Amino acid sequence: MVEIDPETLRQVREIFGRLENPVKLRFFRPKGECKFCGETEEILRILTGLSDKLSAEVSSEGSPEAAKYDLPLYPALLVHGREEYNVRFFGIPAGYEFGALVEDILDASRGAPSMNPLLRKIVSEKIRRRVRIMVFVTPTCPYCPLAVRAAHKVAMANPLVYGDMIETMEFPDLANRYDVFTVPKNVIQIDEEDVLEFEGAVPDAYLIARILSALGEEIPPELKRAMPYGYL
Repeated sequence: MVEIDPETLRQVREIFGRLENPVKLRFFRPKGECKFCGETEEILRILTGLSDKLSAEVSSEGSPEAAKYDLPLYPALLVHGREEYNVRFFGIPAGYEFGALVEDILDASRGAPSMNPLLRKIVSEKIRRRVRIMVFVTPTCPYCPLAVRAAHKVAMANPLVYGDMIETMEFPDLANRYDVFTVPKNVIQIDEEDVLEFEGAVPDAYLIARILSALGEEIPPELKRAMPYGYL
């Protein structure tokens, strides 16, 4: 049973009043047991009831739709707006992650992430290889949505980037593989190879700089200037 207090629903309805274009949430169930799929579908029903510009579609692992998106994990939730962004939630977007989903929906409806235009330009032009950003979270972590949103904004700015929220308790084997003891934990893959791991929620500029370094790209001076104090 999902409980969202009336004040939160009022605020989300107000936010959804700013949706500019249709957004579709695509949810994919696994073939086997799924502990929180029912709750996730309930969240989708609640959200789609708040705006006629928001719709949801439920499919299953093994379906033609699932094959189309070549998903590495199930359950999976994709956020598609003006484009089919690589914005993905693996696991239930509950607790603090509910807010990240709402903000992703707003960005997807606008067709652009709520990111400094300079940073968006750097992401669009400098990332030329496939990058996957995995962000391990728990629903009770107040800092995790900041890390998830940073990864999702970068994914919206460049189709070569995949931004993945991974709910640690639903994917314990994967969490163990990456020694996830503190969340959020970020893992950056380049062309499907692990190249960088770090913990904590960081500013957009810092995340972009770490990605460029992992790619062997020089950090542009304007990106260094955009870095908050203490992150140089």
